[in-house]
Amino acid sequence: MSLFILPGLLCNLAMFAPTLAAFPGSSGVDDFYGQATTLGSMAEHALAQMPRRSVLLGHSMGARIALEVMRRAPDRVSALVLADTGIHPTRPGEREKRYDLRDLGRRQGFAALVDTWLPPMVAPVGRQDGALMAALRAMCLSAGQARFEAQIEALLARPEVEDMLPAIACPTLSIVGELDAWSPPAQHERIAALIPGAALTIVAGAGHMLPAEAPAAFNAALSDFLAAAAPTC
Repeated sequence: MSLFILPGLLCNLAMFAPTLAAFPGSSGVDDFYGQATTLGSMAEHALAQMPRRSVLLGHSMGARIALEVMRRAPDRVSALVLADTGIHPTRPGEREKRYDLRDLGRRQGFAALVDTWLPPMVAPVGRQDGALMAALRAMCLSAGQARFEAQIEALLARPEVEDMLPAIACPTLSIVGELDAWSPPAQHERIAALIPGAALTIVAGAGHMLPAEAPAAFNAALSDFLAAAAPTC
């Protein structure tokens, strides 16, 4: 089965190159969601590009967008993968932290913002991988300050999603890096508990950028999930 991938904040399909290679025919949103400025409009942007029916994989912010796709068009999704994400509403202090990063970029340039934001998103061992960090940094820089600002505003205005999870009827995988400090495993345990029959996978040693940090383990988990889901898709 092919995937349709929804990347997260400051990410595009470059982060999913090994996954795209492992699952021929897969595709996704590769333009940072164009000019969309809300999670709902990002979902509409995704729906305009999606096949009639597909396995939908959302990472981080992209997983929240995937849930907005499910809200609008559940019949378009044969199976759902929610990676390194959360379902909680805006938390105390979140706005201030996001705006601190925004203002850093405005004062010192977008590279300073990326160089502050990106390293904590990667597990310690990954931070020592120069090629990995350079590739992730280049991807994030290509998004630019304006898109970062639009995306954080969309996240700060995110709609409630927890109540809709028990109604998700398609096969679902909740997957996360063991060392994801931004969207820790406990959040994924909660997601899996709320979606009937959902599977949970925690990938050892990986952080928030799991698809790039541990592509072999990530792809193996996807393959196992899709094999189990195939009879119902």
